[in-house]
Amino acid sequence: MKIKEALTYNDVLLEPQYSDIRSRSEVSIGSALDGPYAYVPFRLPIIASPMDTISEEEMGVAMWQEGGLAVVHRYNSIERQIEIMDHIIVLCQANAAAAIGTSGDYLERATALYDVGVRILCVDIAHGHHILMKEALHELRDCFGDSAHIMAGNVATLEGYNDLVDWGADSVRCNIGGGSICSTRTQTGHGVPGLQTIIDCARSDRNAPIIADGGIRNSGDIVKALAAGADFVMLGSLFAGTDETPGDVINTHRGNVKSYRGMASKDAQMAWRGTTASLEGVATTVPCKGPLADVLEDLERGIRSGLSYSGARSIRELQTKAEFIQQTASGQLESSAHILR
Repeated sequence: MKIKEALTYNDVLLEPQYSDIRSRSEVSIGSALDGPYAYVPFRLPIIASPMDTISEEEMGVAMWQEGGLAVVHRYNSIERQIEIMDHIIVLCQANAAAAIGTSGDYLERATALYDVGVRILCVDIAHGHHILMKEALHELRDCFGDSAHIMAGNVATLEGYNDLVDWGADSVRCNIGGGSICSTRTQTGHGVPGLQTIIDCARSDRNAPIIADGGIRNSGDIVKALAAGADFVMLGSLFAGTDETPGDVINTHRGNVKSYRGMASKDAQMAWRGTTASLEGVATTVPCKGPLADVLEDLERGIRSGLSYSGARSIRELQTKAEFIQQTASGQLESSAHILR
């Protein structure tokens, strides 16, 4: 058996290139979802994850205001999801996005969302390279044709990416098991390191946008994902604890915190289904972070700086100029802020 080498974000750095960029303001980090909404570009290549402790009304509106996108989670009744989307659509219009599954009421849910104006549907399951995904994408295309953008995932391989595009996906969420509160790799032994997934999927001759989803801890990781071929990143933990996330503020002796949980955690499944299936996530609390705008501002500065270090004024230019190098464990230690160690 031949074992392949696979790299993740900590394993590599980008080599600095000659740059004639005099100011970060010269750098554009906008991106667009292909398909019916390619004419609506996003100022930021950032999408908030469809988790019940991340994306509801406030996150949907705030991400739109800041130039990104939030995908409202599906872990509620159709009526409740429609209520959430009604509030968002008033402001966001075509940029409103909502998640659906691949079984049960998914087609009824998708139709109800479409009828109130949602035109970005995210088919959201843990293992997207699956017959249920194939059947759902065919059904959704038959139902909506090209009048909706269909995002789908997650997958971890080039074959998975290609198949989802061929089955009808307009964009694909790439990475399995890399999230900070996801235990899929531990529980099942399956997965591919996040950066390697993007590198592999970017080799495809299909053109559907790649969404790097999971394992991203800072703006440097975002730059690496974009350089490797991603068009967007999807974030959960970096937004957890912001004012716009759902849930109450909890006062503790360590300060104010908010809940953050994986959707395959016991807590989430009991709240959603009243029972548990496969447990591939954990639940925790995170410190309150303040306004989402402050978090996005810090990320945007880092991304713009990252592109400028490669002499790139756009994501596409970054992808042509970027040069990765692999670093040792000592290099990883040196790369982090270590003055206080």
